[in-house]
Amino acid sequence: MSQMPQPKALSRCPSCEEPLESGDRYCGACGYDLSVVPAPPSDAPTLTMNGTVPRPASPAAPVDWPSAPPAGGSETSAPVHLPTDLAGTDSADSHLPAAAPAQGVSRGVRFDRPSEPDDYPLAAPQPVDPRTAPPAAPAAPVAEPKFCVACRTGRVDGDGYCEHCGHAQPRERDHMEEESGPVAAISDRGLRHHRNEDAFALSRSALPDGSPALVAVVCDGVSSATRPDDASLAAARTANESLLAALPLGTHPQQAMHDAIVAASHAVNALATEPETAQEHTPHQNAPACTLVSVVVTASLLVVGWVGDSRAYWVPVDRGAPPARLTEDDSWAAQMVAAGLMSEAEAYADERAHAITGWLGADAYELEPHTAAFKPDRPGVVLVCTDGLWNYAESAEEMAEVVPSDAEHRPLHAARVLLGHALDGGGHDNVTVAVLPFPALPQRAGSA
Repeated sequence: MSQMPQPKALSRCPSCEEPLESGDRYCGACGYDLSVVPAPPSDAPTLTMNGTVPRPASPAAPVDWPSAPPAGGSETSAPVHLPTDLAGTDSADSHLPAAAPAQGVSRGVRFDRPSEPDDYPLAAPQPVDPRTAPPAAPAAPVAEPKFCVACRTGRVDGDGYCEHCGHAQPRERDHMEEESGPVAAISDRGLRHHRNEDAFALSRSALPDGSPALVAVVCDGVSSATRPDDASLAAARTANESLLAALPLGTHPQQAMHDAIVAASHAVNALATEPETAQEHTPHQNAPACTLVSVVVTASLLVVGWVGDSRAYWVPVDRGAPPARLTEDDSWAAQMVAAGLMSEAEAYADERAHAITGWLGADAYELEPHTAAFKPDRPGVVLVCTDGLWNYAESAEEMAEVVPSDAEHRPLHAARVLLGHALDGGGHDNVTVAVLPFPALPQRAGSA
């Protein structure tokens, strides 16, 4: 049940200040009608969270603000009164004493607040007990500086340019170098191709008797096929892993080589069945494909395996002994020479010379892994490379002339020299070459 608000009883007459009694409707001294006196306003308004005063539910009597004193002239505005200029009253309508507010207690909004400093002093850090402090994060390793692949002396800045010669550095796949003990390899995009479609893999293993075995696999992606770069990378990695798994078990290196090529073929074939590269989506392109050449070097045996036209060369340390090419191309030119229809010079001068007749891929005619084992009677180096290199040093004699004399001890330097020879010759194709010493010795030092 709702109730109407009742007016508050008055203690004195508003007109003559005569004391009143409860229930008086008129002043006994002056006859003032007490019923027309408005009820006093509430003593404290409620503030909202944003500092504004809520609108009253019912209209209240206007506040009797004091009138502003007259301005000094027509162009001088009237003085402004602050809320603190008004005398306050308590709940019994008695005037509050004009006492200064208590220290630290705010009586209202102040506009004469002193300016505060822009900088605030920070509290001193509290000492930390080292017994309870969390362990500090390890410092990030400092990256070794990269040197320019062109001038070999300048450092590469954060934008990928040489600070010495200004040469733009290739992307990671466009130029790769690796050295694993006495074995090294380089793969480069060349000067004409828009990407590097070659790949390689290097590793070292041990035979059951503890003697070392060196492994190098080089693959060349077929540019007319889908994703040749993925095909070469899958073949190189798979063949390398297969050899590393078989050699320590006592498998003959030539048998291990054959099995590694078959495993690499399966890895490339699998790329054609992936949903994103299924042939129904690209009916006018061949399945991913690549060539492969691989070498296993032991203390007494040299085993080569290949499919396609990537090659392996033998260059003895004694340059008085003849070098040799260890592979035969699966190509149109090689077939013409083998059939006696053309000389080697005529066949390789033909525009069809580099049309391959064997490769790894789902649309290959038939997989025929080639393997051969050799027992050199003297130390030397073995080169395995793609046609991006041997196009500029085709015969074994031409290749031996390019190989540095210290290639046995500095394989990475030798690989760089061979890459430079291909680039100086025009660099029309991707260039990949691996350099391995023979025989494989346990204590052989790496290149400087």
